[in-house]
Amino acid sequence: MSSKTASAEIAPELLARPRLAADVTVHEPAAEGAPWVIQRGQHKYFRVQPDLARLALAVNGTRDHALLADILGPPWTPEEVCAAVDKLAGGQLLDNGEPVRQRGRWVRFVPPLTVQFTMLRPERLLRRFAPLVRLLTSRAGASAAVALALCGLLALASQAPRVSTALGQPLPLSTYLAVVGGVLATTAVHEFGHGAVLSYHGGRPGRMGVMLFYLSPAFFCDVSDGWRLPHRQQRVTVALAGIATQVVIAGGAAVVSLFAEPRMRDGLIIFAVVTYVSGLLNLTPFVKLDGYIALMSHLDIPHLRDRALDDGRRFMARILFGGRYECELPELRWAVPFGLACMVFPLYMVATAMRLWADSLQRLGAFGASLVLCGLCYIAYHLGRGVVRIVREARTGGARALRIGTVVGLSLAAAGVALALVKVPYTVSGGYLVRDSGRVELLLAPSADRSVVRENTTVRLYRAGVATRAETGRAVVTSDRATDTTAPLSAFLPVRTDALPAPAVSYPLTTSAAPADRTGVAQVDAGTRSVGEWLYVKYVAPAWPW
Repeated sequence: MSSKTASAEIAPELLARPRLAADVTVHEPAAEGAPWVIQRGQHKYFRVQPDLARLALAVNGTRDHALLADILGPPWTPEEVCAAVDKLAGGQLLDNGEPVRQRGRWVRFVPPLTVQFTMLRPERLLRRFAPLVRLLTSRAGASAAVALALCGLLALASQAPRVSTALGQPLPLSTYLAVVGGVLATTAVHEFGHGAVLSYHGGRPGRMGVMLFYLSPAFFCDVSDGWRLPHRQQRVTVALAGIATQVVIAGGAAVVSLFAEPRMRDGLIIFAVVTYVSGLLNLTPFVKLDGYIALMSHLDIPHLRDRALDDGRRFMARILFGGRYECELPELRWAVPFGLACMVFPLYMVATAMRLWADSLQRLGAFGASLVLCGLCYIAYHLGRGVVRIVREARTGGARALRIGTVVGLSLAAAGVALALVKVPYTVSGGYLVRDSGRVELLLAPSADRSVVRENTTVRLYRAGVATRAETGRAVVTSDRATDTTAPLSAFLPVRTDALPAPAVSYPLTTSAAPADRTGVAQVDAGTRSVGEWLYVKYVAPAWPW
């Protein structure tokens, strides 16, 4: 919590006779062995040592450091009181002479890109579910939940061909809407599970509502009060309650899919797979999701990820630049690899999502290409920020500026050489359409790279779904003369509909056999490009055509 800057913002006379800020509360241990907790506002909780908590209870704006040391007794001295007061000031826990700003109760912005809209205060409501939570967390309830989750996996495995088909073919728009609605409802129940278990253990869920999480709709439940629970196992249970809810719902949907009619079966299968995968990702400890909270609670180490990231950066700084560094988590042998994984995994997640959806988005034209470019810029930004932080650690660790400059310069030179000389395959993605007359056409978004389309160019035809695709045939471009036209959305996205026509440019194709599907994905192979040129023509040019 310490921060010299924060201390400097408080007038010396207020530091000399400190007082807690109006929105700060000191919570005594909820049970024997439980931690002392200092709460700032509605959402910030700090676990502190008993001595610091006693000091926080003693500061009232009338006592100077000497009197506080006398009241607290040995081993406190005025100098130690002064250092502890600076620590409280660094956590913005002391009165700085200004009125406490009342933050919006119903709308809250959480950096970097989350906006929360509070809909209710769920404490009273969730208390009514204590008997149900007691039943579900009993040995019999937990066994039934595990059995249903496992039965769902077995149900998916038993119909593996059908699962593969559902994930690899276009589906009606109504099916996608039903799946999205089911996922949103499951997310709400997920958050409800967190709050219900927290309330069952005696905590107070703060707020519940909807949010825009990186522009995606989701639900949230504020369970920050879980840090006041006396036993770490209770905090782990609160963290995992949402994931348990997800996999049980996914298991139920998978089992029901065995008996559903064909029109509903594909939707249930996709919903079950998406919900299982979402639960698995939520369990990953390398990002600040439920799995990380559970791990941090089990180890009882606050700010585990941030401290492991510091150790990972210092390891990289020592390897690259030399210097001497302190370890934030010396008690954990795996702190460095864990920190390195925390550095890499978010980028891996974004890159995987781009690999799955980039081509589909780019087929929508400049708007979709702009979204893909934003994702690429996000990756580049975080890579650059990571390098800057490693360099800062090196400077703090005493590494020589000459070595830092040399390593950074050589790394940039190597990156430049790779961008110029390394070759990668280049393809242009579009769609195809079989007209009522039997004419087969290659369809590209107006912003696509048309320079690769020439007479006799080979085009691969695919059937694509939400997660996989399979090649269904090949065609040849019969003329490089483009025609402006419109095409159904199914020619660009894996959705079965003739509605929502989109502008496109068309090229005639010839095939040895009529495609099995009326619409689908088309891919033009265009040789190789250097990495630098490939990045430009693949991601930049389609987003900003000029």
